Amino acid sequence: MPNSKYSFQTISMIGLGYIGLPTATLFASRKKKVIGVDVSEHAVNTINSGKIHIVEPELDMLVHAAVTEGYLRATRTPEPADAFLIAVPTPFKGDHKPDLSYIESAAKAIAPILNKGNLVILESTSPVGATEQMSAWLSEARPDLTFPQQAGEEADIQIAHCPERVLPGKVVHELVSNDRIIGGMTRKASEMSVALYKIFVEGACIVTDARTAEMCKLTENSFRDVNIAFANELSMICDKLEINVWELVELANRHPRVSILQPGAGVGGHCIAVDPWFIVDTTPDEARLIRTAREVNDFKPEWVLNKIKAAVLDTMATKQGSTISDIKVACLGLAFKPDIDDLRESPAVDITRNLAALGCQIVAVEPNIEVLPPKLAQANISLATLDEAVETADVICVLVKHTPFIEAVETLRQHAYCIDSVGIFA
Repeated sequence: MPNSKYSFQTISMIGLGYIGLPTATLFASRKKKVIGVDVSEHAVNTINSGKIHIVEPELDMLVHAAVTEGYLRATRTPEPADAFLIAVPTPFKGDHKPDLSYIESAAKAIAPILNKGNLVILESTSPVGATEQMSAWLSEARPDLTFPQQAGEEADIQIAHCPERVLPGKVVHELVSNDRIIGGMTRKASEMSVALYKIFVEGACIVTDARTAEMCKLTENSFRDVNIAFANELSMICDKLEINVWELVELANRHPRVSILQPGAGVGGHCIAVDPWFIVDTTPDEARLIRTAREVNDFKPEWVLNKIKAAVLDTMATKQGSTISDIKVACLGLAFKPDIDDLRESPAVDITRNLAALGCQIVAVEPNIEVLPPKLAQANISLATLDEAVETADVICVLVKHTPFIEAVETLRQHAYCIDSVGIFA
């Protein structure tokens, strides 16, 4: 598809988080004018000063250059552009139902400034049908314009879905090199979207329809979730049978057609821990395996918590006259995966919070953050260095396989009560 047919001089990125900011910055690095929009005044001010409010390798230098050269600017209020990309959260509600309120708010925010010929792309991971729903919200807000559900190829505003598929810690590289799935509500929307992404994407841009693109991202994350659930269930079975699960996995993976993932304290992040529920919510009778995998992974933090509780009780028994409030537990790691600062849906955070609720003194060690999240703002939880935690804790639980913890493995191994939920001793 030739890129010269469509011109995008100004691009608007709605949402400047872990996906939105790197994407906006890569467009800006290709000398495109980019207006980033975010509800957070802190994020906007930080970006406009040429800095970043998240941890992501390479991104700080790119943002500094883009802002300094005048190609990237952040604001809290959307402004007119040729293309709008929406990358806002899509969490689920308490009953595992998708919460599309952020998408709705973003659509209503850009609706007043849409002009004929604009392209709107939903990047947020979404349940099937969300892109069509966004288009309906835009149509309601702008009855003077036509949209794909009304005018198809001739619509004034074209709509598409293009989910991200990147690995935290390698976002900049993977946004450029990974293939992209382009799901236009029309053929023209897909063509425009390919032309837009090809400004910086070196991977293939593969065209399908919006619903298939939505389902593709959910499928990718559900595949991961099912495989992680197998590993986590295996770890619980092996614990009961007094078998080292990490040795077992290593041995089983010597089979040429077996590739078992590593078990952990649970599953976190804004994707794998959330997206499978979107499929379950839409097709509850059919998504039996996907639901079971989610339940296994959701249970794993509770199982880890019970192992730590047992160690706490053993410690109390050896310290005559002590109470639960006398016991200090070190929780190593709060992020949802190694060597990042992202705490979203992190099982380590939930385990730490639930331990604190028992009345223990908690020292949390998370080398990638400077302050505790609001969830852990409790009197008996403090943020500490690894050395401080190891020196003072009665019980240590390794919840995330951060590099500094691996480097200190011999010190950790010598501790009387060190619970390894991530295979650091493997």
